[in-house]
Amino acid sequence: MTDIHNLCDTNSLVGIYMSQLRDKQLQNDRMRFRRNVQRLGQICAYEISKNLNYAPTVTETPLGDANTIALGDKVVLATILRAGLPFHEGFLSYFDDAENAFVSAYREYTGENDEFRVNVEYLASPSIEGKTLVIVDPMLATGTSLGLAYRAMLQRGTPARIHVASVIATDTAIHNLGKYLPEDITTVWSCDIDKHLNEHSYIVPGLGDAGDLLYGEKL
Repeated sequence: MTDIHNLCDTNSLVGIYMSQLRDKQLQNDRMRFRRNVQRLGQICAYEISKNLNYAPTVTETPLGDANTIALGDKVVLATILRAGLPFHEGFLSYFDDAENAFVSAYREYTGENDEFRVNVEYLASPSIEGKTLVIVDPMLATGTSLGLAYRAMLQRGTPARIHVASVIATDTAIHNLGKYLPEDITTVWSCDIDKHLNEHSYIVPGLGDAGDLLYGEKL
């Protein structure tokens, strides 16, 4: 990727929220877990906002005119269901005028050796042609789900710029995204980056199954 940002490289509140998300005792407080994921979405949105295009404008105040700015980019927030929803809410609370896209992607296990394929079954998206696409997916383990979701979204056009945001990514996922996303227009933002995947392709040390921790276990 052209540009990779690990927000835990610098000490900040991101590290505090990450510590709480990883703590298996605090994870029993599902409301707190969701809130921290939302907070990290807000922080990521703010960091990404520094890299967008703006145009000068004039705002009339009760006492005169003030030189201000307006967002020049048209932003589409795209989320991988279901774990991406609270992260998405954090972004949407900052990019409140953004358009939104939703993609369903899940692992389907195909054998006894933890082999799986990723299925994409649902897409609801506006046109992304010439826009700034922000794809939010809290756990980037292999990067396959996000990559296939992006390919599905290409049915709606080609973006001018792509920002990928995650709570935890791996080196493997970041490498694999280069197979799916154009490197010259893609920037990756992650609250932290872990080095390892286990034999089940789960992130280690990670934090567990984000979707289950957010919403409860699935059958």
